Amino acid sequence: MKTLRAFAGFDTPARLLMINQFGINLGFYMLMPYLAGYLSGPLGLAAWAVGLVLGVRNFSQQGMFLIGGTLADRLGYKPLIVAGCVLRTAGFAALIFATSLPMLLIASAATGFAGALFNPAVRAYLAAEAGERRVEAFAVFNVFYQAGILAGPLVGIALLGVDFRWTAAAAAAVFAVLSVAQLCALPQRSGVSTTSSVWTDWRRIAGNRRFVAFAVAMGGTYVLSFQVYLALPLHAGAISGAGAQELTALVFVVSGVVAVAGQVRITAWLRARWGIGRGLVLGVGVLAAAFLPLALVPGAGPFGTVAAAVALLLSAAVLAVGTAAVFPFEMDTVVSLSEGKLVATHYGFYNTIVGVAILAGNLGTGAVLDVARSAGADRLVWVGLTLIGGLTALAVHRAIRPVAGRHRQPGALPAYTAAPGRWPVRSPGASSAELTRTP
Repeated sequence: MKTLRAFAGFDTPARLLMINQFGINLGFYMLMPYLAGYLSGPLGLAAWAVGLVLGVRNFSQQGMFLIGGTLADRLGYKPLIVAGCVLRTAGFAALIFATSLPMLLIASAATGFAGALFNPAVRAYLAAEAGERRVEAFAVFNVFYQAGILAGPLVGIALLGVDFRWTAAAAAAVFAVLSVAQLCALPQRSGVSTTSSVWTDWRRIAGNRRFVAFAVAMGGTYVLSFQVYLALPLHAGAISGAGAQELTALVFVVSGVVAVAGQVRITAWLRARWGIGRGLVLGVGVLAAAFLPLALVPGAGPFGTVAAAVALLLSAAVLAVGTAAVFPFEMDTVVSLSEGKLVATHYGFYNTIVGVAILAGNLGTGAVLDVARSAGADRLVWVGLTLIGGLTALAVHRAIRPVAGRHRQPGALPAYTAAPGRWPVRSPGASSAELTRTP
């Protein structure tokens, strides 16, 4: 009910963006959770090649966000959202026929670049619509985001009973429908007018030391959270064999349920007790702790398959809690550090930096998984990821410490009620001043 009340308090464009994000993730997660298994199973690719394909997909998305963000600020948000959905339709359709590594890399790159087009535009559009309530908006947005993660794998596993190519075709169809729906229903929203050149804008953003330090530090969080697509599905196959698809689907179900049920409460609780900066650092710490169950039970050998599966699902749940804790504060911090100027371009620059981290993290994790399994030392993978998380939490703390005061300035953040976990709800005709009062 808290989520529904918060959702109803936003204007129509913000609600449309949230609903559209559910559809985007529904189509995406019908396919992506099973891609690693498809590549390593029927297609017979080595773990390093699987990591390369997934890494290229993410780098072409995260690494190309700067292009998408720049275009969104200059051409408007809606055209980039629609164009991204059209390109992802084509990318998923290509996966129906791709069998060789070069073809798979091209299809993955197209799918990723599609996300680079629409993601900065969606986030900048939502931040502009929500105004000072953007932390709340991103929290509710993440509920729809995670609901898509929850529903997508369930639809996908049903289609996998027929063939992986049916799953790819269905995912392409979902994005084709979204392309038409957003073209017809989403209102136009212009970006920020700028008279300077693209290079001047990019140099100005690159010269924002606090922003760049934050982006570099946050790269580690993306390496950790991405393991739900790489290391966890591969580990599910290693411990369950023929039941890998079902266990992988359960991983995403657990992640989705945790996020959908807890996102708004987690955000409100952290904001009320810790504030945005410390809440963000605490969320990164939770991401690091997510791999401890797997470090304790690294495989089916010591305690059996059931214990190994429980450890995997517990890790997925804790990873979902950490992601829910980090996302709204992370998105708000990017807007704060941009000072409200060229927000989509800042999102693009930010994700270009973390895209490099994801590519390196995927290649490194895939290679280490191969070596660790050959040496019978799977535990070292999970211990290593935990250490990366600890170092990332420290780096994020140091990066945001100089700007902590900005997050406490009146009007810099959305209003929260005194009661923990409650959000102010916009009533018809309510002004921004009215929303800043504590009931």
